[in-house]
Amino acid sequence: MSVNKVILIGNVGKDPDVRYLDSGVAVANFTLATSDKAYTLANGTQVPERTEWHNIVLWRGLAEIAEKYVHKGDKLYIEGKIRTRSYDDPNGAKRYITEIFADSMEMLTPRSNQANAGASQAQPQNNQAQSQQPVSQENPTDDLPF
Repeated sequence: MSVNKVILIGNVGKDPDVRYLDSGVAVANFTLATSDKAYTLANGTQVPERTEWHNIVLWRGLAEIAEKYVHKGDKLYIEGKIRTRSYDDPNGAKRYITEIFADSMEMLTPRSNQANAGASQAQPQNNQAQSQQPVSQENPTDDLPF
């Protein structure tokens, strides 16, 4: 058994670049930045903030949503798979690029911060994280066995 799953929460680095294949299928590409905050070790050593940049690829409906509603600076939740591909650069050297092929996306930027007022429509309708209600520990009629 093997698993290839990535979960990222970060900020969009550039507006999505959306292309349409000859078949009409949309493909969106953009970068997403995730950061580890700066901190100080017990011995006083300061560790600076570290930012990682991820190449995000969206297909079909997600790409069309990104084209309409995703903008530079927006905060996104992305779930997907890591894919690495190679190509030969103009000098003949083999280069590798790692991309995240997104299976789902949730927009986390508040609507008031978005340039387009309709941006909330871009959120997936079947997102489990939104539909789950917290379980109260004080409810004596709770049916959970633990």
